[in-house]
Amino acid sequence: MSIDTNDSVKLVDCTEKEHAAAILALFNDTIANSSALYDYEPRSLSFMEGWFAAKRARNYPVIGAVNGQGELLAFASWGAFRDYPANKYTVEHSVYVRNDCRRQGLARKLMQELITRAQKADMHVLMGVIDAANSGSIALHEQLGFKHVGTLPQIGFKFGHWLDAALYQLILETPAQPVDG
Repeated sequence: MSIDTNDSVKLVDCTEKEHAAAILALFNDTIANSSALYDYEPRSLSFMEGWFAAKRARNYPVIGAVNGQGELLAFASWGAFRDYPANKYTVEHSVYVRNDCRRQGLARKLMQELITRAQKADMHVLMGVIDAANSGSIALHEQLGFKHVGTLPQIGFKFGHWLDAALYQLILETPAQPVDG
């Protein structure tokens, strides 16, 4: 599936064959240079096989922003949030943007598409778990209607200091008829 945008960047559904290496590069850059991921060690291409398999098994989207040459500039996805049956209408999302492509509206486009897809998938809550020092991501979430619902102080330790995680939540009007079980 391809979603047209107003400029030369388009949104696409990522595939393992076409996008795993570029997504892996984004993950590993994030691990090495930011506190957005609480990993210390780079991930491997074999990690990506399992990652894509898990997304396919649960029908979770992996949406990429690509330029006219097909280069992946950013991607977004969601996964389970507290993977218990009663949490089936809640997902935790992630957005990663290449360093040289930040502040160009890519994260906003990807987030808007995630919200649209969450509604179509009958999700009820999107959760963002954001490093509390990431003011850009926090501002974007607030602009998109997410509400700050708590902060987990000193939940991680990376780069020689404690990290706080801010929880942001968007409650959707879907599903129309939620069910137990």
